[in-house]
Amino acid sequence: MKLKISGSKSETNRLLVLQALYPNLVLENSSTSDDSEVMIKALGAQYPIPKTQYPKIDVHHAGTAMRFLTAYFAAQDGFEVQLTGSSRMKERPIKILVDALNQLGAEITYEEKEGFPPLKIKGKKLTKNKVSIKANVSSQYISALLLIAPKLENGLEVILEGNITSVSYIKMTLALLNEIVVETSFVENKIIVKPQSAFQNLKFTIESDWSSASYWYSIIALSEIGTQITLSSFKENSLQGDAVLVEMYKNFGVETIFNDNNSITISKINTKFQKSFNFNLQSSPDIAQTIAVTCFGLGIICHLTGLHTLKIKETDRLEALKIELTKLGATISITNDSLILEQSENINSNVSISTYQDHRMAMAFAPLALKVPIVIENAEVVSKSYPAFWEDFKQFGFVLEENASN
Repeated sequence: MKLKISGSKSETNRLLVLQALYPNLVLENSSTSDDSEVMIKALGAQYPIPKTQYPKIDVHHAGTAMRFLTAYFAAQDGFEVQLTGSSRMKERPIKILVDALNQLGAEITYEEKEGFPPLKIKGKKLTKNKVSIKANVSSQYISALLLIAPKLENGLEVILEGNITSVSYIKMTLALLNEIVVETSFVENKIIVKPQSAFQNLKFTIESDWSSASYWYSIIALSEIGTQITLSSFKENSLQGDAVLVEMYKNFGVETIFNDNNSITISKINTKFQKSFNFNLQSSPDIAQTIAVTCFGLGIICHLTGLHTLKIKETDRLEALKIELTKLGATISITNDSLILEQSENINSNVSISTYQDHRMAMAFAPLALKVPIVIENAEVVSKSYPAFWEDFKQFGFVLEENASN
């Protein structure tokens, strides 16, 4: 069986900002996710407006869009924007990024609760080029600054305070800047981005999304020996942190082969593996739910750490995992940044899994259908990152009942 996974949401959203700054950048294999559609629509709102008015842009549940667009519009001289989102988005902190941008001379104010969206942004020409920012909350705050940096008159020097979260995503942002011939450096806790006014026409083909591939790794891990699937288009030298799946899922008997046509074939080759694992997911927190559910389905003990950012995602993912896995029969405990799952002998069947408006909850739990009948509530939330998921799921042979897929 072969599937084509759409472009990485992480790469696409970064490149959409860069394309808005440098219109001669041409993108291929862009993500079809809701989050990327939100970015495209918001970036299309660039137009001169009277000083007494400003457009209202609603990013709904798209946290990446909220952060990247906050920085983007802050640097658009003469624009005035109100940036808002869903009720959950209004609970997700953004003060660290707003403070950093205001350090650079931006004019951003809160329209409701201090430190949270919605925001009123008056775009200005930012000439200051040094900023300090806490690095232990969300790497997206840092990436948001880096993406606008080359268009700032004097570039940008970012000093990172504290331990860096999800450093792989920061390196992805810098690598994409390098691809469009922007000069950068990242030494210890200092990042420097040189100014770049323009460049020649450039075409960029976006790699498929490793986070989306993670659910297929889970399906193969929970399958019988010999089960395999081919996914395209993936690079062996990927910029995406979630490419750690290749090594991680070897622990669950899954082999990955990189083919000449930029596809990968993943196969179940072994059922003899350790019954206890410790994984630090600080650089790849988006696959935490997938790993936890895979371990539960295999009856494996797992201890996951580096999960502190999960509490400020679409939902409190740690608490959501605890509630839903417990309903399935798991024994699980959590802290602010870790999860311990005990070995389980049985999986409760016909359990209805709440998804909390979180796409990753829906897709992470879906592979358990290989083991027991399961109901996924509000399954349409997958459109946030992987709109074709349920159609691809059916191609693998799963039977979807109406109440489980709508």
